[in-house]
Amino acid sequence: MAAASAAGLPTNVFPFRDARAAPDQVLEAGPVAHGPLPVPLVLDNGSFQARAGWACPGPDPGPEPRLQFRAVCARGRGGARGGAGPQVGNALGSLEPLRWMLRSPFDRNVPVNLELQELLLDYSFQHLGVSSQGCVDHPIVLTEAVCNPLYSRQMMSELLFECYGIPTVAYGIDSLFSFYHNKPKNLISSGLIISSGYQCTHILPILEGRLDAKNCKRINLGGSQAAGYLQRLLQLKYPGHLAAITLSRMEEILHEHSYIAEDYVEELQKWRCPDYYENNVHKMQLPFSSKLLGSTLTSEEKQERRQQQLRRLQELNARRREEKLQLDQERLDRLLYVQELLEDGQMDQFHKALIELNMDSPEELQSYIQKLSAAVEQAKQKILQAEVSLEVDVVDSKPETPDLGQLEPSLEDVENINDFEPLFSEETPEVEKPVTTVQPVFNLAAYHQLFVGTERIRAPEIIFQPSLIGEEQAGVAETLQYILDRYPKDVQELLVQNVFLTGGNMMYPGMKVRIEKELLEMRPFQSSFQVQLALNPVLDAWYGARDWALDYLDNEDVWITRKEYEEKGGGYLKEHCASNVYVPIRLPKQASRSTEAQASGKGSGASGGGASEQA
Repeated sequence: MAAASAAGLPTNVFPFRDARAAPDQVLEAGPVAHGPLPVPLVLDNGSFQARAGWACPGPDPGPEPRLQFRAVCARGRGGARGGAGPQVGNALGSLEPLRWMLRSPFDRNVPVNLELQELLLDYSFQHLGVSSQGCVDHPIVLTEAVCNPLYSRQMMSELLFECYGIPTVAYGIDSLFSFYHNKPKNLISSGLIISSGYQCTHILPILEGRLDAKNCKRINLGGSQAAGYLQRLLQLKYPGHLAAITLSRMEEILHEHSYIAEDYVEELQKWRCPDYYENNVHKMQLPFSSKLLGSTLTSEEKQERRQQQLRRLQELNARRREEKLQLDQERLDRLLYVQELLEDGQMDQFHKALIELNMDSPEELQSYIQKLSAAVEQAKQKILQAEVSLEVDVVDSKPETPDLGQLEPSLEDVENINDFEPLFSEETPEVEKPVTTVQPVFNLAAYHQLFVGTERIRAPEIIFQPSLIGEEQAGVAETLQYILDRYPKDVQELLVQNVFLTGGNMMYPGMKVRIEKELLEMRPFQSSFQVQLALNPVLDAWYGARDWALDYLDNEDVWITRKEYEEKGGGYLKEHCASNVYVPIRLPKQASRSTEAQASGKGSGASGGGASEQA
């Protein structure tokens, strides 16, 4: 509301901010990052936004992450020819003009494109003041997806150890890091984590401080699908503003104007009331230009425009006269050549030329020569007069020269020329009368407004009701009930005492109340539960990773070294309180050659015995 009142608009009219990202400055690592021990580098590798910063030891570990940027890349045209190279994150500025060029290393929330991931890491190291040419001599704490595939972790470890030469790395789940940051220190707690991000939503049960990976569930819906759904709704509602309804503006509506209804059906009934609609609808003002009204030019501007049209018409007529004069001169030369044939007595060639010219007699030829000569002389005189007096001569619609093929100008030329005759008559113009501005019959500003009513609750509702967008998935409430039913009643009671909400898609107003309502409906009568929202659902994952790095800096049991990477492979993981569960790939044991030989011998003996019985 404050933004609308500050812009001088009514209280329910909000202009789009269309925020443009400012390029990140190249920061210096500072003396604290080059202490006696290498300072860990914390990277929250999210599918929507990447965050990077230092985990500096001491009483004040530092402010929020020094670097935050969108996890997208765009390759410039001509990069291979020495032009602009690939651009990353905030260097792109506004994303909408480059939307078709944007590339992300993620498939859902799993990084799969190693080349694009390397661009994101290069951008992070460069702007944090870390030289990545030789090696990055800092331990790295990196977030990964829940139940991350071994192949994805293998590619990431290969990139970090082989390309950047890091000494150690630790992997953890972003939502577990957020849970670690919000819980009291040295407390081993159990609970349920509901984490909703840009691409998907996870529900993670935590038992005695460790992830129960067997009962984790994922819903393939998040902020990206909500923005796409909102875009389709508004484009169907306002087909005249298809190009203006962009994904960036839909994300702005979701972040600042949407909310979660405590009871979706009951809330829709409220929106049917005209008074409730008028008081709660948000009118999003699209940018527009007032020059579309027309008739806003001053007399001086109109006179200047008339002079420009006059000069253009003069140049057009001069070119037409020169072209017509050249054609008439060529035709006249041809006729004079035929006349010379008659004078020289070459009668055969003369008669053939007359047939080609579609003429019957020498008298007709002489008549066309006279008319064409007069037309050429007249055209030359007009060109000379135009150059000397600089007056506009409008080409007359009457035929000036008789032409053998088509001596009269075409009807199309006559119409094009006559269109300009009323504007540039040779008579002196009368005194210009003041022209009153024609006011439009509608309010142009109101025409460029998007009325966002029930869309404020319909778009974020998809994580509770995926059927709204045609997805055959269970919502958050059904998935939560399914996970709880897999545990005994005493464990259920323990889990619901600490339901933790985190992730950027959990920041809608009313989300906590909605989760409490869903739990009240599914839990037994008079049972207790506790729902907690993260202090900062977006940045708490990075804060938790920083706290974890400082707490476990000297613990070798949680850091993967280069030697362990070379011995156990890139998919190797050391488990800790915020990590995934490591499930190594167990290949089936190959049978020895002696065993195979015995098996083959038994098979051949059995086949031989069967043959003898048949005989």
